Amino acid sequence: MSTITPRRALLLENIHPTAAESLTAAGFEVERVDRALEGDELLKRLDGVQVLGIRSGTQVRADVFEHADALRAVGAFCIGTNQIDLRTATAHGIAVFNAPFSNTRSVVELAIAEIISLTRRMTVHNENMHAGHWVKSAKGSHELRGRSLGIIGYGNIGSQLSVLAEAMGMRVFFFDTADKLALGNAQRSSTLDELLGASDVVTLHVDGRPGNSGLFGEELFSRMRPGSIFLNLSRGFVVDQAALRRHIDSGHISGAAIDVFPSEPAGAGDPFVSDLRGLKNVILTPHIAGSTEEAQQDIGTFVAGKLIAYMQAGTTALSVNLPSVQMPRQPGSSRLLVLHRNQPGVLARIDGLLAEHGLNIEQQVLSTTGAVGFAVTDVPGAVPTEVVEELRQMPEVIRAHALLP
Repeated sequence: MSTITPRRALLLENIHPTAAESLTAAGFEVERVDRALEGDELLKRLDGVQVLGIRSGTQVRADVFEHADALRAVGAFCIGTNQIDLRTATAHGIAVFNAPFSNTRSVVELAIAEIISLTRRMTVHNENMHAGHWVKSAKGSHELRGRSLGIIGYGNIGSQLSVLAEAMGMRVFFFDTADKLALGNAQRSSTLDELLGASDVVTLHVDGRPGNSGLFGEELFSRMRPGSIFLNLSRGFVVDQAALRRHIDSGHISGAAIDVFPSEPAGAGDPFVSDLRGLKNVILTPHIAGSTEEAQQDIGTFVAGKLIAYMQAGTTALSVNLPSVQMPRQPGSSRLLVLHRNQPGVLARIDGLLAEHGLNIEQQVLSTTGAVGFAVTDVPGAVPTEVVEELRQMPEVIRAHALLP
């Protein structure tokens, strides 16, 4: 089965080798880079590339989509996609995929480990021991059993954390702006104030929407229980880290674990700057909550599979920005992929053009989402080049491609 030739993929930020292996097996020439790219360097590397794979460090903004003429799909090998300008990607007919579920367990397990470590003050004891000081004391150390956990954001991660925390004997409260079903004995809090007032440990698991920027600052920290613990394994820009430091310095918050930061280094070994460096009973990790071998392998396979299915068959199932279409290929048929503005009569015009060229439709699917529609049509044999060019000239068409037999 032939598609665009040559097919090239660029994978950044040390994406797991399973992604490159899958793409190579599907006929792609794969280039791997172990760090994030930006600016002119990113644009230069994208010359002639159809598929781009990134994690959270590479910012794929409007100028990238405007200049990367060959680009057809972007894979975010992570959960979030706020590092990608989805509106511009859609306007240029570029599909975006992510891995919304693959690293959930890894994040939850790190959260549990950090809650235990902070509640038992393991960071302080560890520091004392490495400094040669034997300070055996139970002061400030607690069991998880009977303590309360407040989860802000009750999605895939928050809800699974809820189940494991309850299994360890914690009382669980959660707050979410959406209507979510409580799992087990977890109790929904009607306000953030209610949750903060009831929780010994507060953990953030919110998404990257712009409205969450600066969500947790001086005001909310001041409402937390004295001696409570704070975790953020979601998005760096959600938390005012200077305010968090003030509350740790004052003793109001007894410990914290932070995995994400408002500004993060592009690659391994780059300098890391944070208001939270040097604090006792504070765990700082380099955005690795979802970085286990198991999770990264699953993400590599999952997202690469979505990219391959899109490039080979136009499958957009689980795309974050295009209408969902999934239709099996017919042997000996060409497939026309037409992304268009969601306007009345577009499908009729496409079918009329095919009829003018004597092309019979074997199967066809149209799906629309918001301002765009995606029409996938199979016709027998090869499609003349002029048909694709005429489709591209339609004023409603954003992008059109033919996948040959």
